[in-house]
Amino acid sequence: MLTELRISGLGVIDEAVADFAPGLSVLTGETGAGKTMVVTGLRLLAGGRADPGRVRRGADKAVVEGRFDLAASATMDAADRRDLDALLEETDAELDEDGTVIATRRVGSDGRSRARLGGRSVPAGALARFCSPVLAVHGQNDQLRLLRADRQREAVDAHGGEATRAALEAYQDVYHRWRDAERSLAERTGRARELAREADLLRHGLDEIDSVDPKPGEEAELDALIRRLTDSEELREVAGEAHGALAGDDGTTEPVVGVLDQLRQRLVAAGDPALDPIATSMEQAVAALGDAATELGLYLAELPEDMAELDSAQERRHDLRALTRKYGTDIDDVLGWAQQARARLSEVDTSDSAVAELRATVDKLSAELAERGGALTRARVAAGEDLAARVTAELTELSMGGAGLVARVSPAGDGLGAATESGLDHVELALDGPAGLVPLGRGASGGELSRVMLALEVVLAERSGGGTLVFDEVDAGVGGRAALSIGRRLAILARTHQVIAVTHLAQVAAFADTHLVVHKDTAAPESGVVSGVREVDASDRVTELARMLAGMEDTDTGLAHADELLERAREAKSQVQVDR
Repeated sequence: MLTELRISGLGVIDEAVADFAPGLSVLTGETGAGKTMVVTGLRLLAGGRADPGRVRRGADKAVVEGRFDLAASATMDAADRRDLDALLEETDAELDEDGTVIATRRVGSDGRSRARLGGRSVPAGALARFCSPVLAVHGQNDQLRLLRADRQREAVDAHGGEATRAALEAYQDVYHRWRDAERSLAERTGRARELAREADLLRHGLDEIDSVDPKPGEEAELDALIRRLTDSEELREVAGEAHGALAGDDGTTEPVVGVLDQLRQRLVAAGDPALDPIATSMEQAVAALGDAATELGLYLAELPEDMAELDSAQERRHDLRALTRKYGTDIDDVLGWAQQARARLSEVDTSDSAVAELRATVDKLSAELAERGGALTRARVAAGEDLAARVTAELTELSMGGAGLVARVSPAGDGLGAATESGLDHVELALDGPAGLVPLGRGASGGELSRVMLALEVVLAERSGGGTLVFDEVDAGVGGRAALSIGRRLAILARTHQVIAVTHLAQVAAFADTHLVVHKDTAAPESGVVSGVREVDASDRVTELARMLAGMEDTDTGLAHADELLERAREAKSQVQVDR
């Protein structure tokens, strides 16, 4: 949930701070006061394009800072929450003690853009990833996106919930395997000669490696063995001297171990307690030297004497180095090449049996893909019918009773030739009205699209919760009863989401839980218009609503009308049982 928004140097806004609460918040104000700049600021926070033309005249930069309460998003989709937590960890973003995180976007007058998340510098794309599950801005441009087929399909899939999601995942699992098998078959049949030559080279390399049969780490072991064999005489002499000194087996010296042990016994026999620790240390030294003597004896016994073993080791090392010259910097690289070569060889096998086996795999996957695609289509048809019925009911409430939504799910093309990762379907939303069935992109006006978007959000909200929805003049092109209906639907949506709406209609603003006014000051014409944001309540709110009613804030009639409008909105909100 968005709890605070700070804007400086953006458009007509010099400095402004807006506090947002749960439920429905509306932004109102005179034309040119800067309501749109608030939405522009939210778009920047969501990773939108940085336009230096939006920087206030005379300012060197525009800064937008939003504080988000993640604890208030407990109803967020589990997958979205995991992605959000992963992003915060990835960017090393810091949360405040109250569980909030601050997102900041700065746009310089020179066009340079900077983004920060939780006090850390991040790419603008990271802000987009952060805001994706917590903030959605709907304006005229966003409504145009609703005209895209992929967005319409996503709306139907979202409404289908778990049934559609499971059907889509099952389809995609088969689709990826089918596509890979199709590509492999096309490659083997279309590039048979080239692949056959590649296979010959791979087999030759594998035969060469297999004939040597290298083992992991063998090079290091061979190098150590060759060094020992080359220096065996010197090693035997040094080890023999050390062993003789410790064990006394050279016949001329008294063993060091024996001498130390005798001295230890004399210290013990002396009977002075102060010598006991020393005697204990000597006992440990005797044991350690005894172990060393034993190990030296074993070393000498195992030290090779046969020089033929040296020739064999050097020949083995030569064979290994021949492999590393061709297939890698060391034996581990050579073994890795061999593993990859075997995998590639299975892919480029152009023998009749291999091609026939692959063709059978493609046929099997094709049948399975058609089956899974059919199941996905049926899930979408059911979801589309239910979505259309619910949105149509909402449109009736929004004074579009003569129109209904239709979700058409049809084959995207001829058979599997039109298969994509998203399915085999073409999903289209259309308005069924006096002019007949017309796709949204061809017959819907801006006001109609606004209401369709709102109706979709209300219906889709039944399957989701949390997050902030921003509507920029969703009431464009409507008035009267339709405006009251829009206000009521926004209040319904605010039961499950934080809703922020920019509106110019008093009928909509009357439903707000929090009413913010963007005001302008033209007292200093040399600096242009300066705008700020303030919350209004009680009599100030009545005055603002009266102003919105054709500038009637100075008349008793206008104030009475505004007061009546507020009372009607309160009654309507109590009927929808807004519960936060």
